[in-house]
Amino acid sequence: MVHYRWAILQADSVLDNFREQHGDYPKMFEDMINEGIASHESKLRASLQTFDVRFELPDFLDCDGYLVTGSRHSVYEDLDWIVALAGFLKRAFEAQKKIVGICFGHQLLAHFFGGRVGPCPSGWAVGVRETHLVQIPTWLKSEQPRQTFNLLSSHKDQVEELPDGASIFARNDFCPISGFTIGASVMTLQGHPEFSKDYARALMDYRRDILGVDSHAQGVASLEQPIHRSEVISWILNFLTEDHPENNVG
Repeated sequence: MVHYRWAILQADSVLDNFREQHGDYPKMFEDMINEGIASHESKLRASLQTFDVRFELPDFLDCDGYLVTGSRHSVYEDLDWIVALAGFLKRAFEAQKKIVGICFGHQLLAHFFGGRVGPCPSGWAVGVRETHLVQIPTWLKSEQPRQTFNLLSSHKDQVEELPDGASIFARNDFCPISGFTIGASVMTLQGHPEFSKDYARALMDYRRDILGVDSHAQGVASLEQPIHRSEVISWILNFLTEDHPENNVG
């Protein structure tokens, strides 16, 4: 059994009025990873450490992998911490560390690795979105994956062009580039496997005026659909442990 060390790179905080009920983003990611490990007996062990990258970055590249959270910020905003985070991830990539980018993390890895990110032409994407697998990466082959999967979404930007060396593996009608890989080091998703439906509903209600009546209503109605959280968590863990096939959790 291999003991992994993974770092959560926190790029935002849950709003104060939601934090007591739903937890902050690091807790959501910790719960996601621990849920995946627990559901597959004891095939791997992992230690998790959080860095709030708005204020600090890891001093050393001593973790096996790095998970970049979502954020209310856009990756093209002129903020020093965003540029510094991108620089750190480039060093991690060059060191062949595993990197998982979720939502903002997905967009950051595209924007700073040679792709392009911009506002969604159709506005905000919220609620449950059905996404299609258009390629089966190596960490999915043993999974016999479904051809479509549902995840919760909450984003107003999207990847418009893939970064250098990237391959798309997931798309949906609203967001044509919903997930991509770069070699064996980078995996990204626009959707949120760490979100609960309750938290997604709370965000939609909070942003009701920004979303507009129709988008809010459609997003809330979509919560009646199932989400495939456990499958996607297994994919993430398979990706993070891919160098050790005996530890794959599919």
